[in-house]
Amino acid sequence: MTQVRNVKLKEACSNAIIARFWYPYDDGWSHGYVLDIGPEFFLFALIDENIKFNGFECHLVSDIKRLKLPDPYEDFTVAALHKQRQRIDRKPDIDLSSLPALLKSANALFPLVTIYQERAKPGECFIGKVLVISEKSLLMHTIDPGAVWHKKPSRFRLADITRVDFGGGYEEALHLIGGKPKPLKTSTRVKRP
Repeated sequence: MTQVRNVKLKEACSNAIIARFWYPYDDGWSHGYVLDIGPEFFLFALIDENIKFNGFECHLVSDIKRLKLPDPYEDFTVAALHKQRQRIDRKPDIDLSSLPALLKSANALFPLVTIYQERAKPGECFIGKVLVISEKSLLMHTIDPGAVWHKKPSRFRLADITRVDFGGGYEEALHLIGGKPKPLKTSTRVKRP
C-alpha cells in the first residue's frame, strides 16, 4: 500500500495533478498540489474551500488515506484558480530529508511554523518560531490564538510530530498582529505542552 501511495504522490508531483486525499485527523478531504516528496513527509500546496491557495502543509506519507488522482473536480478547480489569479510563484525550498531539516528550512523561510501532534494531542496545534532542534526534541517559542507570545518556550518530542504547516492565512494573521517575538530570558526550565 505504501509503495502504491508513493507512486501516486510522485505522479501528482511530476505532472502537476491536483491530488485529493483523506487524512485521518481532519474532517473531510484535502486537495491541492504535491510539490515535493521526502522519505517521510511530502510538501503540499493546500487549496482551501474558497478555491484559493492557503499555505503549505507537510504530511507524513504513511498517514495519507484514499489518495485520488486527479481530484474529481480538477477542471473546475484549475479554472477557478486561474480566474482568481491564484498561483504559487515558486515552490518554497523546504528540505524534506528529515523532520529536523524540514523544521529548520520552514522556520528560515516563514515567520511562523505550525506543528501538530495528532496521535498524542488530536485537534491541537502549536504555532511559533523554532529555537532549537536536538536529536529528539524541538524547542519552540509559541504564540497563542490571541497573537500573544508566551513568556517561556515549549519543548516537543520530534517523534510526536505528525504534520508541519506554514505560510497559511492563519499564520500570516498571527504574525501580522503578534509581530516578532521578544527575546526570551534564558532559563533551564522549559514549559512542556
